[in-house]
Amino acid sequence: MSFALEVPREYGYVLATATASLFVNTFHRVLTSRARAAAGIAYPTAYASQEQADRDPKAFKFNSAQRAHANFTENHASFVTSLLIAGLRYPGPAAYAGAAWVAGRLAYAYAYTSYGPKARGLGFGVAQLGKAALVAMALSACYGMIQTA
Repeated sequence: MSFALEVPREYGYVLATATASLFVNTFHRVLTSRARAAAGIAYPTAYASQEQADRDPKAFKFNSAQRAHANFTENHASFVTSLLIAGLRYPGPAAYAGAAWVAGRLAYAYAYTSYGPKARGLGFGVAQLGKAALVAMALSACYGMIQTA
């Protein structure tokens, strides 16, 4: 049995939110590149050593920027997946929850890079609230599709 999938008219907002998340990656790249240059950490070195980070605040800042960027990449795929699925049934709420995730990730990137790991909490919390809403909507969308199959 086949299933016809109709994309809601408001799905463009979902796609715009997904696209906005790509700019968060660009923001991370800029923060990390600036911190790398300031610390004098040459490529391909991924992180400053613990000894470097302990004695040089610029090396510590680079490590913070690099870790914040890594955390973003660890979470981006599951965010986009849940956003795109949730948006099939709940395009408006999914776009809003996605926008909260994007805003939270921007705050997370800035705070973590500028002030270290202890400052990342607010951005993390906002992003996680948005993502939790998306996962709930995605589950509901999946359940609804299964029920009509």
